[in-house]
Amino acid sequence: MPPGVFGMQDVWEKDGQQVTVEFLLPTGIYLTLEVSCSDTIGTIKKMLWRAARGEPLFGALSDPDAYVFTCINLTAEREDLEDEQRRLCDVRPFLPILRLVAREGDRVEKLINTQISHLIGKGLHEFDSQKNHEVSEFRTKMRAFCEERAQERQRLPWYEWMESSFPCDLEPCSGLLKSSKFHNFKKVFVNVKFEGSEESFMLQLDPQDLPVMLMKNALKKKATVFRPVRQEKPEDYTLQVLGRWEFIYGKHPLCQFKYIWCCMHEAQTPYLTMVHHSTITKYQEEQSCLTNQVTKTRSSSKPPPLPLKKQNTTSLWTIQEPFYVQLVQGSRVNADEGMKLVVQAGLFHGSELLCKVVTSNEVNVSSEPLWDQKLVFDISVGDLPRMTRLCLALYAVVGTTKKARSTKKKNKRADCPLAWVNTMVFDYKDQLKTGDFSLSAWPSVPDEKSDLLNPMGTVEKNPNIDSAAGLLIRFPNIRPHPLCYPPLDKAGLKTHIYMHMNCNITLLKEIVDNKNQTEIFEDEKELLWKLRVEMRDHYPESLSKLLLIGKWNKHEDVAQMVWLLRKWPDLPVLHALELLDYRFPDPYVRSFTIKCLRKLRDDELFRYLLQLVQVLKYESYLDCDLTTFLLERALSNKNIGHFLFWHLRSEMHVSSASLRFGLILEAYCRGNLYHIKSFMKQNEALNKMKALNDFVKSGSQKATRSQTIEDMKVCIRQEAYMEALSDMLSPLSPSIILSEICTEKCKFMDSKMKPLWLMYKSKVAQADTVGIIFKNGDDLRQDMLTLQMLELMDVLWKREGLDLRFLEEAIEEFTLSCAGYCVATYVLGIGDRHSDNIMIRENGQLFHIDFGHFLGNFKTKFGINRERVPFILTYDFVHVIQQGRTNNSEKFERFREYCEQAYKILCRNGTLFVNLFALMRAAGLPELSSSKDIQYLKDSLALGKSEEEALKIFKVKFNEALRESWKTKVNWMMHSVAKDNR
Repeated sequence: MPPGVFGMQDVWEKDGQQVTVEFLLPTGIYLTLEVSCSDTIGTIKKMLWRAARGEPLFGALSDPDAYVFTCINLTAEREDLEDEQRRLCDVRPFLPILRLVAREGDRVEKLINTQISHLIGKGLHEFDSQKNHEVSEFRTKMRAFCEERAQERQRLPWYEWMESSFPCDLEPCSGLLKSSKFHNFKKVFVNVKFEGSEESFMLQLDPQDLPVMLMKNALKKKATVFRPVRQEKPEDYTLQVLGRWEFIYGKHPLCQFKYIWCCMHEAQTPYLTMVHHSTITKYQEEQSCLTNQVTKTRSSSKPPPLPLKKQNTTSLWTIQEPFYVQLVQGSRVNADEGMKLVVQAGLFHGSELLCKVVTSNEVNVSSEPLWDQKLVFDISVGDLPRMTRLCLALYAVVGTTKKARSTKKKNKRADCPLAWVNTMVFDYKDQLKTGDFSLSAWPSVPDEKSDLLNPMGTVEKNPNIDSAAGLLIRFPNIRPHPLCYPPLDKAGLKTHIYMHMNCNITLLKEIVDNKNQTEIFEDEKELLWKLRVEMRDHYPESLSKLLLIGKWNKHEDVAQMVWLLRKWPDLPVLHALELLDYRFPDPYVRSFTIKCLRKLRDDELFRYLLQLVQVLKYESYLDCDLTTFLLERALSNKNIGHFLFWHLRSEMHVSSASLRFGLILEAYCRGNLYHIKSFMKQNEALNKMKALNDFVKSGSQKATRSQTIEDMKVCIRQEAYMEALSDMLSPLSPSIILSEICTEKCKFMDSKMKPLWLMYKSKVAQADTVGIIFKNGDDLRQDMLTLQMLELMDVLWKREGLDLRFLEEAIEEFTLSCAGYCVATYVLGIGDRHSDNIMIRENGQLFHIDFGHFLGNFKTKFGINRERVPFILTYDFVHVIQQGRTNNSEKFERFREYCEQAYKILCRNGTLFVNLFALMRAAGLPELSSSKDIQYLKDSLALGKSEEEALKIFKVKFNEALRESWKTKVNWMMHSVAKDNR
């Protein structure tokens, strides 16, 4: 290795830095050239071609497009640089050596593969190198599915194509449209201009008018002024928000479009552009061109059909032999000397333990401990449910005796958990596993001592096999031929339905109405099971209770459950979402759940997308209904696709999820090739923001804040940064265009992570700039969850006609938003509510930032709780609400009524909030990792109590917040003092 190359990665960060690069040509000629870090690969190839003209054997070279550069990248792998628009500083080769080689295969296909690899942060060759049949079949199936959806989308008429590419952004205001407050808006004035023309018209319409009425009036005005030769039809046009990729169309009233709604309530004029359908068709044709190129290439090399599933000649359910596995040995096991190693094994269906846990013999500590022991479970092979999960835990105990360890009494205080791993008993083709399986385990953490087994955990093996402890197990060959789980419709079982008296029906109602979700006793479980048909007919929303009390270790009961499920009425989303939890793994249940979720509108699906991505981690196999459902909806709505991409991409560093998430990302990109360009630009900008943030963090430790900001601006002015950070769609809202970055207005925030405050010139009328805050180094998923809950609360309030955001007067705005703030922060248990995190807009709207603590996890100082009130309601707030008058009790009582009304609406929807938080346990957030963490939410929403009881509790909390507001003032003062002394 040449001297000095160890620091190459620092060189790539310097914009315009000249670097000596060595080039190896196909003719064997070796050239050395000085190039700039900011030069594109295409520019470098042209420079090389000019230099090679005077070298020997130049005539033997073909056209430049016949060759591609290759390099060794940072992961020590060869990379073909197919995308010649990339800069050298973005490629960041490990060594400054580029080799020019003849292109092989289809250029378009290779370029797309390269771009997808960069986007998802994982090379597609890693999927191929696994030699995993499940991965290969999933990729083949999903690619065909997504590409077929892409072709269907491109064949749509232009106005239907718009629904997927530019979905309407609507306000959930059905309740508000009927409220008296809305009727204050008699007319709305809209500024309309035609595409390609600077002339604009001011038109007056009724807020309830449809977009087509606005277009009719605009065409009439145009005809009056310009007298066109031919008459134009409004159906040939659509309306675009000026300066945004956002359109106004369809059969929604103008006032329901979020852009129009906000303009009306902020007394601003909406600015719209009339766009002819030929322009939309042009966008559609651009996307079709790329899709057709790939389709044409793929059609000549279709993959072979998938092999047929082998069927057994013996019914699995007739096998009464006990199920067992052979625990062979371990690997890479480290524990203290003087301890013994033990393996614990359990069979689970969701959260249900199917039979007693089995514990291995104790063996001496070594790097490769040998057990060679049969672990027999107290369940027959024929009673194993389809989604049986074998959960294993490796732990060490103090070795006090050589005798086999008793499984009845276990001294847990001596247990030292080392690792855990899960695997399915049936493979992805429904076949009972046989043969040897090497399982690389996941390290246990100290607080897992009480529960060594982790049935909620992933069934993926730890990819870090060089450092992870491993277990070698052997599934037996129970029969000489493969055994597959039998289709339940061929079980030949008769269903037994029990009919009972009306008195039992009354008791059934009491059980299913148990909102506290407390433990169900055995006699109640028996009654629920016997009256399962009555539950289906009268209490279908209680399906989760029936599924939890069912005996999944009896194949007869499983068959009857599935038979009943096929006739179960669809559930509303509130109850269907609960069934996505890991406790309900049965494939028929999950298929039924997705069938219910298919009725969600796009805006509703978007509202729950965060949870739907997280529960993908509970799926046992790659090919599942949830994955197909999400891809299908993402490919039919670009906004859903945008956020699905970033939800998945943000967790590609999580080892247990990276394979599944990476495969879904690949599938989406192949189904929406044109979206790749936008993602590449955003990804490039995010990489530059990370580098800029690291620069700021480092600089702020050595220089003053003002000097660091100036240095930050100098960095932004570099060509590579200016180009990367400009002209892109906002990752936070893909309809907003971030055009030219305003360097002089950029700064960073003075908090621990030094978030960047980046400002852009705005193309939207009446807005000079638009900004984003970039924070790097914190897990912001908890903030995302909190913001999602606040948005959901806002939707629920608006449906009831309660708008706690918009009123014309600033004081009224403050009063309403303060009511929303008080109720929301109390229900969610938001912590860290000091003065730096409470903001007020110029129009009086109050809002909170930084949701690093919730569910009652309040900060302490020296063991003292710094936040002692249920929500923030200081006398300063009251002073504003009462318009500065101490005796203005009428205003304050109205504020109190707003709070109470808002709280009652949330309580009515309490189960929805609890279910959404429960599904987020898969995310592994520090303050939301178990069922106990959700208890705060159940208490704050008074789950199980009547509305009167809940309101009574809230009134007590309200008075407490007001009475003890002085404690809040003290906390804020301490925070200010601590901040000033930093």
